[in-house]
Amino acid sequence: MPRPAATAAAPPARKVPLRKLLRAASVACGVQFGWALQLSLLTPYVQELGIPHAFASLVWLCGPLSGLLVQPLVGHLSDRIAPAASPLGRRRPFIAAGAASIAAAVLTVGFSADIGRLFGDDITPGTTRLGAICVYLVGFWLLDVGNNATQGPCRAFLADLTENDPRRTRIANAYFSLFMALGNILGYATGAYSGWYWIFPFTVTPSCSISCANLKSAFLLDIIILVITTYITVASVQEPQSFGGDEAEHPGTEQEAFLWELFGSFRYFTLPVWMVLIVTALTWIGWFPFILFDTDWMGREIYRGSPDNPEATQSYHDGVRMGSFGLMLNSVLLGLTSVVLEKLCRKWGAGLVWGVSNILMALCFVAMLVITYVAKNMDYPPSGVPPTGIVIASLVVFTILGAPLAITYSIPYAMAASRVENLGLGQGLAMGILNLAIVIPQVITFLNVLSCIWFSNKHIWNPEQL
Repeated sequence: MPRPAATAAAPPARKVPLRKLLRAASVACGVQFGWALQLSLLTPYVQELGIPHAFASLVWLCGPLSGLLVQPLVGHLSDRIAPAASPLGRRRPFIAAGAASIAAAVLTVGFSADIGRLFGDDITPGTTRLGAICVYLVGFWLLDVGNNATQGPCRAFLADLTENDPRRTRIANAYFSLFMALGNILGYATGAYSGWYWIFPFTVTPSCSISCANLKSAFLLDIIILVITTYITVASVQEPQSFGGDEAEHPGTEQEAFLWELFGSFRYFTLPVWMVLIVTALTWIGWFPFILFDTDWMGREIYRGSPDNPEATQSYHDGVRMGSFGLMLNSVLLGLTSVVLEKLCRKWGAGLVWGVSNILMALCFVAMLVITYVAKNMDYPPSGVPPTGIVIASLVVFTILGAPLAITYSIPYAMAASRVENLGLGQGLAMGILNLAIVIPQVITFLNVLSCIWFSNKHIWNPEQL
């Protein structure tokens, strides 16, 4: 009697080449390009629309608040889509949709002055343009929603492609960090150039000055770069058809409500996962004030300027430009650190590298306090230009902070991806939960800082002026 033919063993899954992981991470460049433009151009723009400086800081709360819900929700939805349900798989539709949201948002923000004029705004210089402000706020919120909707699925996409290989996961997130650095460099360089409106002359309108037209032109360039990098990411590689333990251990979770699953997933977390979340939260308590007020610190504390005082406005803007230059240097070191990060992790271990980077971050923040104290007690020349030594010291601190920032952008995500994969939870939901550990401290820190700003502006709280 003939023996039945033996069933051929399935060939081992072929690993995604590193060059394809590099292309899959490229959308981070387009997203971060727009974020750098936000940091370098939007603060002067909102003041041109008539938003007071103290209240302009409130706008930046949009990012953390949208991140509280958007990333976990998008991650949850992408985990629930079957890979075969869409020609683009389950992550890439969200990446493409998020990029489209960003493109629509930057158009809304850039043309808010023109749209406000259609709503009847008075375009006389120095007046508050209520219509433009409302349009700007809608566009800004949409921009942060798009940023969160794009980056979360992209991180999960990289985790899917590396298939729970800690080394390849670190490399993929280092690629993501590298493209973030490249986007920062391009964005800050674009924001520093004031002649983009010559390329797009139609951006100059009666309701939009030269600086406003330059912002619109820079955002149009952002859309071009975003479209290119999104296409590269979406077309780079096919998603794997199986995703390890995303639902293997929890087959009934597809019937659970989103919030119930989000908070219910905490019960599966082991101590290493909790440690990643706690350290991430504590780290971002330090990072968020720097990211929010870095150029403002340079303008106020080092250059002794003020956007509210006409006599000190020029000094403030000189300091902001110098701070933007420092952030560009920061991005250069961020990119270089991303290149060598995997070698450092193989030599010393990812945990030790992360711990040393946090110590370096803390020392740099202490150095900023020392520089602030020295600057306040130093006599400036009659021109008001700060001494060269103070400026150089500030730029050095800005630059050094690029190294721990690169590690913050990569190692926590890699560690969370590898640890959560072993628990059978979806990578999309995992990236959303890690994002909660980032945005909750941001909201708390922001509200604390904002209360200090408001109370320091006594005219806002003077009952005789209410």
